[in-house]
Amino acid sequence: MSKKRNQKFSTRVLAYCALLAALSIVLARLIIPMPNASTRFSIEAVPIFVAGMLFGPAAGALVGFCADFVGCLFSPFGYNPLFSLPPVLYGLFGGLFRPWLGKKVSIPRLAAGFAFPVIGGSILYQSAALSFVYNSKGSFGASMIYFLSTRGVQFAVTMALDVMIIYFIFRSRVMDRMNVWPPVSGK
Repeated sequence: MSKKRNQKFSTRVLAYCALLAALSIVLARLIIPMPNASTRFSIEAVPIFVAGMLFGPAAGALVGFCADFVGCLFSPFGYNPLFSLPPVLYGLFGGLFRPWLGKKVSIPRLAAGFAFPVIGGSILYQSAALSFVYNSKGSFGASMIYFLSTRGVQFAVTMALDVMIIYFIFRSRVMDRMNVWPPVSGK
């Protein structure tokens, strides 16, 4: 039996990605309480962003989608594809910032990597999606303002936590010892 040389993901990468997706599910759905469908203070984006950093944008995006899809099985609110974009963006941007972060993992660089997924995905897009689906305040505009204000505070806090956690993980050099960091060109 011959091995394929052009495999996109090795078995090792798939195993790491599955573990990171499972970790994200546990952090999002089983440890952090969800008071309602739109509010959740969690660090679920950490393993998704790390998957992108370690294995590239495609792997990160897939980890984000899988974590969201499977995690919805543990949620009383069910799965809605409108809400899948932000987790995918976390993994995608972790991978897109991989070459830059490979040179030096620092708090400003990590914050730059998180900026678009948090602002564009979790705050703006998700607020619009929540307003469209739930429209709890009578009109789309009023609902959008409500979600923007609450999610702005929520994600300012979680972004700071996410950045600090990833910074300390990489500062501890555990990824170096696992032989998954720094990224090797051509991988």
